[in-house]
Amino acid sequence: MIVNASMPTLATNKKASFDYEFLEKFEGGLKLTGPEVKSVKAGHIQLQGSFLYLRNGELWLKGATISKYGPAGPQPGYDPVRDRKVLLHGRELKRLIGKTHEQGLTLVPISVYTRTTLVKLEFVLARGKKQYEKREAIKKRDVERELRTRMKG
Repeated sequence: MIVNASMPTLATNKKASFDYEFLEKFEGGLKLTGPEVKSVKAGHIQLQGSFLYLRNGELWLKGATISKYGPAGPQPGYDPVRDRKVLLHGRELKRLIGKTHEQGLTLVPISVYTRTTLVKLEFVLARGKKQYEKREAIKKRDVERELRTRMKG
């Protein structure tokens, strides 16, 4: 599912498009506790360095940081980087299991947003870029920037 611009984006993983070649986009719900939902809706989530993995036929988000929600009071034993379950339809999950077993493919979260009262995670099936591909992307971006500045001036 493609994210609509009318949905407020709470966090994005900007480095993902630099490190990975996106093949296919997906959307899933995040299973969170009450204080975590409030913290995420306040924008206290970081996706940098996070990834998704499959365990026991379920999809999990690992490495995302959700800060403790202060107004919720003391939360003993709260772990801001704990693994969080991603909710998907069974047929989507089976399809992802097959796709991720292909060589070099991984699941990378790219954004967290709200749809009505729900917190959704947009992620992609991606292939890691090689170092030379990253250098080419930097060169291409610099050339485009140079052309834009020349067209203005």
